[in-house]
Amino acid sequence: MEIRRFGVGTRRPGGPAGTVAVDGVVIHSDVRATISELAFAKGGSIPAHDSSNSAWFIVIEGGGYVLVGEEERRVAAGEAVLWPAGVLHGARTEYSPMRAIAVELAGADDSEMRAVLEGVAKRLGPGEAGAVEKGVGHLVPRDATSDERDAEGEPA
Repeated sequence: MEIRRFGVGTRRPGGPAGTVAVDGVVIHSDVRATISELAFAKGGSIPAHDSSNSAWFIVIEGGGYVLVGEEERRVAAGEAVLWPAGVLHGARTEYSPMRAIAVELAGADDSEMRAVLEGVAKRLGPGEAGAVEKGVGHLVPRDATSDERDAEGEPA
C-alpha cells in the first residue's frame, strides 16, 4: 500500500510557475497523469494558459472562478471543470481561499485508453497466442479454531 500525503505542511510555497498566491504539491506523476493539490489564497491565480494535455480541475474546498476559452464561471467545492487540451484555461479567487485537485492527463483525450478503462478487450479463440484454457480449481477448506482468531474474530 502506498499513501501520499498532501495538504497543510506538504505544499511547496509559491506553487507552479507563473501562479500568484498559490501553493501546491504533486501527489503523483507518471506517463499517464500528474495529480496535484493546489491551495489558492485570497486573490490567488493561475494565469490563462493552454496545454497539449487535457486536465480536470476539481474544487475540494472553498470556491473561486475558472476560465475555459472565453468563458469564466464561478465554481465551488464539489464541482469539477474540464480544461480541454489546446484551449486557454486558468483559475482565480477573489475574497476567499480555494483548494483544488488538478489531474492533468497525458494527451488531448482518453481515446487510446478508453477501451482499457471501459473493460473492452479482444477475445482470444482457442489455440490463439495468449489464449488460456478455462481453469478448474477450488479453495482448500481451512478450519480455524478459536485460538487461531484475533480479538475481532477474524482468522489470524
